[in-house]
Amino acid sequence: MYGNSTVAKSYKYDGLEQVMEGANRPGHFDGVGTILEFLFQKVQPDHAYFGEKDFQQLQIVKKLVEKLHLPIQIIGCPIKREMNGLAMSSRNERLSPKARKEAIFIIQSLEKAKEHFKNHSINDTVEMVQKLYTENKNLELEYFTIASEETLVPVKRKYHKHTYRAFIVAHLEGVRLIDNMRLS
Repeated sequence: MYGNSTVAKSYKYDGLEQVMEGANRPGHFDGVGTILEFLFQKVQPDHAYFGEKDFQQLQIVKKLVEKLHLPIQIIGCPIKREMNGLAMSSRNERLSPKARKEAIFIIQSLEKAKEHFKNHSINDTVEMVQKLYTENKNLELEYFTIASEETLVPVKRKYHKHTYRAFIVAHLEGVRLIDNMRLS
């Protein structure tokens, strides 16, 4: 489909690519951009839908369309969750039945973070979540951060009328699980 000589292009997403997943997986969003640019040129859609589960990728795609001046409306779709609250992902299939039950701790910790965030500082909320994972022997926390929804830059203090989102990555049975939740 791409030919034998396809190489990932380098994209600048105004810093969106340098935090969280971009910091942990250098070059990943260059690959995403290369594939999507190719796809968008071939298909020429008016609309494209991306899930909020990969919220950083959603923001990257919006920035890609803006930078390339493509006439496509990018629409974010809410996270689909299993009955127990676990974010639906093909990665979940790699978990044992026992681990799938343990993985709901991720959404539970995000819900606790959202509630805690209402009356506490960002730092207090981050520390509370980190403590939850220190006490949980099944999941290994890679990172938990609270960032601006617009810039994805981790924030240290709250500002009125800003929108914040909690981002989490945890490992269970060698599977890297990601999730996020709007806090305000």
